[in-house]
Amino acid sequence: MATLKIDCPGHGNRNHPKLMFIGERPGKTELETGHPFVGRAGKFLDKQLEKIGVKRADCYITNVVKSYAPDNKPPTDKEVKAYLPILEKEITKIKPEIIVLLGKTASRSVTPKAPYTYLELPHPSAAMRFTKQRLKFEEGMRVLSKL
Repeated sequence: MATLKIDCPGHGNRNHPKLMFIGERPGKTELETGHPFVGRAGKFLDKQLEKIGVKRADCYITNVVKSYAPDNKPPTDKEVKAYLPILEKEITKIKPEIIVLLGKTASRSVTPKAPYTYLELPHPSAAMRFTKQRLKFEEGMRVLSKL
């Protein structure tokens, strides 16, 4: 099996954080910095976390696929399948209380397992562009604040 390209590993609190966010794949800004969710979608996520009194530094943030795609295309099933064991090891090692799946790729890719609580939200980039997705995202964050 070929070695998988890791442009952007997970980042944040690795000591059993309350929250772990899982997105789709790194974008251009993430490629440049090596950290997930630091571009426009990341700034949106940060603002939403602030609204519910959560510090980004207290969370762990990662993606299903760890490699950048220049055309910003969604990951293929083959890519997801290849990277999923890495994500599963991350989850096992980090041991978050709550796993927040950001967007369709994360929601379709991650199979809920005990003892974790899962919450599915629209991807922050969709929430930034579409009112319906934003309202759904904000409602999910309110639910998250109560967990």
